[in-house]
Amino acid sequence: MTDEASPLLKDILGRQALETIGDAGVAASPRFDRSAFLSAASAGLEALSIMERVRHIADALHGALPDSYPEALTIIRAMAPRLTHGFQAMAVTEYVARYGLDDFDRSMEALADLTRFGSAEFAIRPFLAADTPRALAIMARWAGSDDEHVRRLASEGGRPRLPWAARVPALKADPTLAAPILELLKADPSLYVRKSVANHLNDIAKDRPDWLLDRLQAWPQDDPHTVWIIRHALRTLIKKGEPRALALIGVGHGAAVSVRRFAVEPDVVRLGDRIAITADLASDSPDAQRLVVDYRIHYARAGGKTAPKVFKLKTFELAAGDAITLGISQTIRDFTTRRHHPGRHEVELIVNGQTMASAAFEILAADEAL
Repeated sequence: MTDEASPLLKDILGRQALETIGDAGVAASPRFDRSAFLSAASAGLEALSIMERVRHIADALHGALPDSYPEALTIIRAMAPRLTHGFQAMAVTEYVARYGLDDFDRSMEALADLTRFGSAEFAIRPFLAADTPRALAIMARWAGSDDEHVRRLASEGGRPRLPWAARVPALKADPTLAAPILELLKADPSLYVRKSVANHLNDIAKDRPDWLLDRLQAWPQDDPHTVWIIRHALRTLIKKGEPRALALIGVGHGAAVSVRRFAVEPDVVRLGDRIAITADLASDSPDAQRLVVDYRIHYARAGGKTAPKVFKLKTFELAAGDAITLGISQTIRDFTTRRHHPGRHEVELIVNGQTMASAAFEILAADEAL
């Protein structure tokens, strides 16, 4: 590890990216005002996060393009192939989101083109919010595209809980509205598309688990692409030990196994230390069993509260009478989405949805001695 700080995500849209976008604009049309773009896009850039920069650059593009939206859109579409990073292209698609709502069909057509260069999943959200049925009807046509990028946009753009994206009121009220699109994509040959469909369904699982389980139970399981989507779409419900979800992937609720040992070592750590989690399992069954083994850490929080999080350990077949040792290590470090607090952290071993053993480790405050 070097002493140099890791580059910030927002720096992907730094000065060099602005130059690239400006050059693409000039190459696309002599009507693009590169100087005006660079001046507006550079102003106040340093203080902005990555998504704020996307919106800021889109506004700068607006000042550098012709006033006529159809003319500006022609230039935008010609710029996209000349860009060198997906986030640059996202800034271009954001121009369509911010200035193209009054030209709905032309803008949606442009987004289907632009998504090949940098996903338009965020840019499509204002169109979904403005006229959900109209946008979804267009996206359903995209599901039949020969281009995997366009098919993925049909799914990804309509995700009810798309990360970083604005929420769409209609999808929040009914997260299943895009289900006809997912039906069209349930056996898609592209892994890129299947991942989106699975993530979309997993979003739905968080709000409408029974709907999801009913729908997936009706899907044919003779296509390996469909089976892949089902397995990954159920990951949240599987972590919760939902019996119907486990059954859909061929796993019974609970298992005929004994836990001979379950340990977390060391049992006292500081931030930055590493823990090792080990489980020794032995079959108590005369038949082979498919096992889904997870572990749940109850993270200590202020005021004596805890916040549980489930992690995957292993999914495998355990032969009759066999034993296995499973292990994983994890560094105790802070993330943007998770801050660690001193205190006792319970760890549970979960086999086929049932808690079968527990252990614990303690995180010391910085000034406490080991």
